[in-house]
Amino acid sequence: MSTCSISIIPKTKEVSVSAWVAKCLKVLDDFPDLKYTLTAMSTQIEGPTDRLFEAIRAMHEAPFKDGVKRVYTVVHLDDRRDKELTLDGKVTSVQKKL
Repeated sequence: MSTCSISIIPKTKEVSVSAWVAKCLKVLDDFPDLKYTLTAMSTQIEGPTDRLFEAIRAMHEAPFKDGVKRVYTVVHLDDRRDKELTLDGKVTSVQKKL
């Protein structure tokens, strides 16, 4: 199991990107096996690494399908193989140390 955060920024004349974020999130409807959380600065997703890469690719392609000519995507991937990794587990681990 892996976790990632993804930010997708279509390069358009629009200042707000919330409509684009919503369109990219709708892509995740095609990946019901992945768990995701929308945050103020990115979307966090957890699931099998191969499925994450499929979802990342589909989300990145979404603005192009609407005619955008350039898309800037930032992905942080945490692929841990010695134990199960979840978004909640990572947060809980830090909270226990506070």
